Amino acid sequence: MSKPWKGMKEFVGLEEVTKLDFLVMLFAEILGTFLLVLLGCASCITWIDTKPPNVLHIAFTFGLAVASLAQALGPISGCHVNPAVSFGLLVSGNCSLLKTVCYVVCQCCGAIAGSAVLKLILPKTQVAQGLGVTALDSNVTAAQGVGMEIIITFLLVLVVHAVTDPKRTDVKGWAPLAIGLTIAVAHMAAVPITGSSMNPARSLGPAVVDDKYEHLWIYWVGPLVGAGVAGVVYRMGLRANREDDEGSYDF
Repeated sequence: MSKPWKGMKEFVGLEEVTKLDFLVMLFAEILGTFLLVLLGCASCITWIDTKPPNVLHIAFTFGLAVASLAQALGPISGCHVNPAVSFGLLVSGNCSLLKTVCYVVCQCCGAIAGSAVLKLILPKTQVAQGLGVTALDSNVTAAQGVGMEIIITFLLVLVVHAVTDPKRTDVKGWAPLAIGLTIAVAHMAAVPITGSSMNPARSLGPAVVDDKYEHLWIYWVGPLVGAGVAGVVYRMGLRANREDDEGSYDF
């Protein structure tokens, strides 16, 4: 988590995005989202008709992929690899406006590239079955889908804020694992319902490459709303801003 902005200059972030190092951060976001979509969506591919990938398989692929990427790219760009995470940090005052916009563009480009490469390296028989496009269960309404995406993204962005809060010392070194496990838990709960996106870029990549846009709006509206609420909630009431240890537990 970066230093919270305190004025209009910090909110816009023009000085930050004009530094040469910012290009490295953008590359890290492209690379991270590229690998996340490529590896994560690869786990959704059915190779044996009678044995499609199960929820646990998909959940831990996405969760461990994000944990690995966060460990590698976190010190460089923060490893958002998710427009919802960037937006949530913007709302809570921990990411500037221009940085958020640049990150989201790079994340979307990385996701599309990851899905395109996955399509190139898969046999045509597997490509014909889809590239891991997120979709609602046939019995789930659009409103229910949005609701589930709001909830799981709220959880993810809340955890991201908590484990990257510089005032917390109890989670040092555990941030990547905590975030990865959060994604795995959310997938185990939501894959049968919405496909468990919680990441607009992850849904956009396969949709663009596979040319399937039905309900894509759900995977933008739900995650962005959930992330925004999480940013507000953490900024207003949950961030570690007390100097004493009152109300805390020591383990």
